[in-house]
Amino acid sequence: MCILLCLVPLYLCNTGVGIINKLKNMKKILYLLFVVTITNIQGIMAQEKITQTAGADGKAAFQREMIFPIGEPNTAYAKYFIGNSYLAPISKEQIPFNNVTFEPRCRNNWHIHHATKGGGQMLVCVAGKGWYQEWGKPAVQMLPGDVVHIPANVKHWHGAAADSWFAHLAFEVPGENTSNEWLEPVTDEYYNKLE
Repeated sequence: MCILLCLVPLYLCNTGVGIINKLKNMKKILYLLFVVTITNIQGIMAQEKITQTAGADGKAAFQREMIFPIGEPNTAYAKYFIGNSYLAPISKEQIPFNNVTFEPRCRNNWHIHHATKGGGQMLVCVAGKGWYQEWGKPAVQMLPGDVVHIPANVKHWHGAAADSWFAHLAFEVPGENTSNEWLEPVTDEYYNKLE
């Protein structure tokens, strides 16, 4: 659009076409620029509305995106999360696993899945956009289909991107002497620096 506006003076100065015809054509060009600008503004506003829907409407829209249920509010672990998360047990047989859903900006605290042998966790992103980070390493964006293997005894956190709901399947890897240790929250100051 900026390039088009810069070409306007050149167009008016160009010889060979009468000024009246130029002005008529200029009116059409300006109208087209106006329509393009309004369309872009409407698109930006629509995107902002989508990314800010952390409430019931956003939750319902997100549920339509994925095949697994969002589940119930994750009240048992709420004290280890910033924002609202939901838990849906998918299987309790053989290898138990859950679907964990995070509303935009929701994330869990830093934590460690301890084990003396085996253990750890595996995450499979099934919808939305989120983050995973190990202590001392850069955060990694997670998109549907991404798989993260978390070894035992590694300090890490995971959660939603600021502008998206996020859901992952969480598999606890069998091990010996397993336990979870919940640590400090991922602060807003730290989280807001993610790109």
